[in-house]
Amino acid sequence: MSPLVLLLVDDDPSIQRAAATLLRSRGYAVTVAGTGAEAISLFDRDRPGLVILDLGLPDMDGTIVCRRLRERADVPILVVSVRGEERVKVEALDAGADDYITKPYGPEELLARVRASLRRSAGRGQEMHGRLERGDLSIDFDRRSVRRGEAEIKLTPKELELLTLLASHDGRVLTHRAIIKSLWGNSGGSGQEHLRVLVGQLRKKIEPDPGRPRFVITEPWVGYRFAGESTGAP
Repeated sequence: MSPLVLLLVDDDPSIQRAAATLLRSRGYAVTVAGTGAEAISLFDRDRPGLVILDLGLPDMDGTIVCRRLRERADVPILVVSVRGEERVKVEALDAGADDYITKPYGPEELLARVRASLRRSAGRGQEMHGRLERGDLSIDFDRRSVRRGEAEIKLTPKELELLTLLASHDGRVLTHRAIIKSLWGNSGGSGQEHLRVLVGQLRKKIEPDPGRPRFVITEPWVGYRFAGESTGAP
């Protein structure tokens, strides 16, 4: 079996060498680009299974590269940057990134983020079927029902839509903007305040302790994610 191809985009030669060596030692095939233009060209040529993308490129902003790659294919894009502000993270995630690491990062963190992004991408783009179980919470996508233990939880259509959206991107951060657009379209409903109210309503029904949520996790200033690992395969 051929190794999975990863595209590493960074203009720092020392990071190129260290990261590429690390990833190759774990069995990945790695191609390296130092500019945005080169990244797009290599992406079209190699069709990698995952992209590790630095935002600080010499020829164009990394968010532009991210958006152009996302237009080409729905592969995991892991953004790395020295810029850790929430605004920068939101811009990258809205451009299509799946995850964000702030430099400097350790080798084990990079490998863990790569593995997690690849796991999440395995079922991406497929309609959710079957059942997903998380602790005592069970979501049956076919029956459109939710249970905690033996008790069925009655959700409104919009609450169920939000839970299904988050669960279908299990572990992946979805930005406020992406969730609002999915739930209410381009009109955006009532914006982030409406979304906060909806999240609060959902947590009251599915969380054992809504004040300390286990399932619907807030990523401050960025968005929300559905937490943890699945024990049932959708």
